[in-house]
Amino acid sequence: MRKVIGLGETIMDIIFKGQQPSAAVPGGSSFNSIISIGRCGIPAVFVGETGKDEVGQRIADFLKANHVQDDYLNMREDIKSALSLAFLNENNDANYLFYKQSPVCDVNAPRPNVKEGDIIQFGSFYAISPGTRDFMRSFLEYASQQQGILYYDLNFRRSHQHELEQLLPIIHENFKWTDIVRGSADDFDIMYGSRDAEFIYKEHIAPYCPIFICTHGSEGITVCTPFKTLSFDVPTIQTVSTIGAGDNFNAGFIYGLVKHNIMKGHLATLSDDVWEKLIHCGKRFAANVCASVHNSIDIDYGKELQKELLG
Repeated sequence: MRKVIGLGETIMDIIFKGQQPSAAVPGGSSFNSIISIGRCGIPAVFVGETGKDEVGQRIADFLKANHVQDDYLNMREDIKSALSLAFLNENNDANYLFYKQSPVCDVNAPRPNVKEGDIIQFGSFYAISPGTRDFMRSFLEYASQQQGILYYDLNFRRSHQHELEQLLPIIHENFKWTDIVRGSADDFDIMYGSRDAEFIYKEHIAPYCPIFICTHGSEGITVCTPFKTLSFDVPTIQTVSTIGAGDNFNAGFIYGLVKHNIMKGHLATLSDDVWEKLIHCGKRFAANVCASVHNSIDIDYGKELQKELLG
């Protein structure tokens, strides 16, 4: 079976509902996605870093327990593992405080092999940090040459808005190697001052990357390709927490690529029916994670999806 490689930050999310913490969950955008992928039985690998401390060990153990290869998790003695405080409001949306150091990865660090059809998911600050830039540039170029599918989730935080002028050229360079760019309307409002998916695609994505997915929360999902624009509704659901919703949309979409045997050369000409199936997979994963305080899909749900994938 094809494998999925996630590159990104690791963090321990301490979740507050009201005045007291209610859960402590290993997280990070690509990390949350790769845990869900591992729970589905798809071969999964994570590339990232954490501190060589109690929190870091729990993160490493969590990867192993969820069938994700951790050979490329760098446990650094010179940093403390990252923490976030996530404060849920009355709508169960989170506001964050982060306690972390900028990620670092040497250009010559060990990296997983990529074969044709493997899927590489990357994003957030890890993908644009000066400390990881040389490694990311080298790995993305290599993965693209190997005919891997590169899926880029921007996840651009407002806390980096003051660096936008320096970071945009790096983001656009990432676009050049990417097959699918995914971001929320909030990301693009911060980056480009617009929430209009078709405008964003035409002006900022299409010159570099052919496929664009824009999620608008409860307002729906827009897909832009060189040949068409598609819109999809999002069902109303009861939420416990929206932490990890976008990350697990990514995981579900990637699960759909594997389930429906979509390869790199198929992407630009997918039928409306196939797009419906892929987006539906993303919505299923996101809905499941919103029903709990966890950052990834339920273990039992993952077992159901594994049977579905194999059967």
